[in-house]
Amino acid sequence: MAGMSYQVLARKYRPQSFEQLVGQEHVVQALANALTQGRLHHAYLFTGTRGVGKTTVSRILAKSLNCTGPDGTGGITAQPCGVCHACRDIDSGRFVDYVELDAASNRGVEEISQLLDQAVYKPVVGRFKVYMIDEVHMLSNTAFNAMLKTLEEPPDYLKFVLATTDPQKVPVTVLSRCLQFNLRPMAAADVQMHLGNVLGAESVPAEPGALRLLSRAARGSMRDGLSLTDQAIAFGAGSLTEAGVRQMLGSVDRGHVVAIVDALAAASGEAVVAQADALRGAGLSAAGTLEDLATLLQQMALAQAAPTALDDADNETAEIRRLAALLPADEIQLMYSMALHGRAELHLAPDEYAGLLMVLLRMLAFRPAGTSPKPIKAAALVRPAAVAKAVVAVPLPKVAPPALVAVPKVVAPVPVVAAPVVAEPAAPRLSDRLRPRPVEVEAQADDDMDGPPPDDAPPPWMEADDAPAPVAAAAREPEAPRRAELRETPEGAQWAERIAALNLVGMTGELARQAQALGCASADGREVWTLRVERESLRAPALVSKLEAALDAKLDIEVGVAEDSIALRTVARAEAQQRAAEDLATQHPMTRTLLSQFPSARILPGSVQPLTPTP
Repeated sequence: MAGMSYQVLARKYRPQSFEQLVGQEHVVQALANALTQGRLHHAYLFTGTRGVGKTTVSRILAKSLNCTGPDGTGGITAQPCGVCHACRDIDSGRFVDYVELDAASNRGVEEISQLLDQAVYKPVVGRFKVYMIDEVHMLSNTAFNAMLKTLEEPPDYLKFVLATTDPQKVPVTVLSRCLQFNLRPMAAADVQMHLGNVLGAESVPAEPGALRLLSRAARGSMRDGLSLTDQAIAFGAGSLTEAGVRQMLGSVDRGHVVAIVDALAAASGEAVVAQADALRGAGLSAAGTLEDLATLLQQMALAQAAPTALDDADNETAEIRRLAALLPADEIQLMYSMALHGRAELHLAPDEYAGLLMVLLRMLAFRPAGTSPKPIKAAALVRPAAVAKAVVAVPLPKVAPPALVAVPKVVAPVPVVAAPVVAEPAAPRLSDRLRPRPVEVEAQADDDMDGPPPDDAPPPWMEADDAPAPVAAAAREPEAPRRAELRETPEGAQWAERIAALNLVGMTGELARQAQALGCASADGREVWTLRVERESLRAPALVSKLEAALDAKLDIEVGVAEDSIALRTVARAEAQQRAAEDLATQHPMTRTLLSQFPSARILPGSVQPLTPTP
């Protein structure tokens, strides 16, 4: 029966010479030159992923070293004849001087010692003995140590060929004794071309789309590509169609991912959800969808960066270029990253389709399509668990906007909020600004207190070293310069009213805010203001001239420390609001109740902030 003698494609079409080797030109060139020039090393190490040709290169190298030519008089060559006794025996696995050892199942020192014991004997029929140790990284440390001396100084007739998929696990003492060649993963185009040649030799009809799918599914391994081709031939009953291969691989039809990208580009949530539901209804793989989506996004990025790199013969190239024009490059990169990370999260989701939908909605959330994102509510922000401070939420009375909270013993009503753990959005809504927020209370460890406080001692939250900073928005600084005490004067109020009518910015506005008005007179129909300015940089003639032009007045500047300026008034007003807010938070019944229940608790300094509503 023909079926009894069938040989799988991966073995039937294993390269028999360096010329037939696909995708490893750098290794072929180095070995061919070394064989031609007679510069032979005693140990070679071939690294690379599965199915890239490590064992194949080893066998070709063994044939090159032992080939005698068709007439039996040949020598070492880079082009083994394939017909001599040595070449045929190595291909069939019967050559006594070529030994292949699988280190995955023979990893102990006994197996290596037995192999090395035979190294003292000269070749039986060949020119060289070749020891090929596959998956050499699986050897034990003792086995590595046992072979080090022989590996460094083997007999002239002995050659070592080591192969591994994980060179990081090979000791450096072994690496330093070998010539190392890294076999690259196969490019999808090389795999597709080779599959086409194989199927042509097998007289199996195949659609280009089917070969393209198989070459991508091979993931750089020629052996995997040929094995999948064997499976596809059986699945398609002797022919390869794109639809059949896609069904066999469980791949998603490219039309689905194209529709998903179109929906994301249009920022249409309904379309995204509809596509996810269609994938669920068709029973298509969520992981395969994200994989194909990542592939499409990668090709879109390639179309933007290097349009000529795409294959114009591919009928999908036009569609890729159309999609690449819909999204900017940074958003394509972001979506690509989300697709990659989303595949790893699918097993954490309630079901894989829910995980797929959330990944797509995450892409949509970062595609605002001209609309500004909604601000994040401060209540949704969570303090990290690593913070060693207990936070107690104190609900304050509900305030209906635009009414304000009446603060006892304070002239101006000031609403109160607690400083959030992280920064708030830049422009919160008015309703969020007027919403009462929790007051943070910090609980001290009980073992920090040596004993109960005396009866006449002030409560812990009123200690002097816990007093809040004068200005809520200012960070604590070591030894800030002492500012002058505010002493309000009628001239200062008149100056503040005069400046408020102007729109002064930059250093000119800073001069107006830092100056103290000592008096105002009239001369020749113009105002003459006498100002006291401390900073020399603000007394520059150019700034004074600009302020005179803005006021249409004459300025008489003297040097001195200002005691009544617009800046001092602003700071004093902020301090008053801060004290009023802290008094309101401290006197609130709920706060007093919590502080009485937790004697070691106190209000965090600076956590209470006054917030003036926007008009």
